[in-house]
Amino acid sequence: QVHLVESGGGSAQVQGSLSLSCAASGVSGDDCITWFRQRPGGAREGLVGRLRLGGTKYYDGSILGRFSMSRDSASAKTTVTLTMNKLWFDDSGTYYCAAKRGDCPATGSAGAFDYWGQGIQVTVSS
Repeated sequence: QVHLVESGGGSAQVQGSLSLSCAASGVSGDDCITWFRQRPGGAREGLVGRLRLGGTKYYDGSILGRFSMSRDSASAKTTVTLTMNKLWFDDSGTYYCAAKRGDCPATGSAGAFDYWGQGIQVTVSS
């Protein structure tokens, strides 16, 4: 059974930084884990995803050069981190960690992912 739990959200100032973590269990290194963001009133949008090995797949061009994702495995638990720099107002929203069996999809469509964390709030202010 896959279980995802996000932590580390909160508030940051514009141009500031925040890191989010996702503790994932029940996934293998060959399963894709991806970060999503949902702005108020909007849909969940894929940001970045990766397998344990291999390259990182960026789904949202606005985060290039600002956000990075890492993925580590220790025994049966996987920790995924989203490091967010140079935050801007429209980075505010609820961030979700999501997983699917197999490769990361070509697009960051929420419908491709079967397992979701509970979400965590990020608020960027001046």
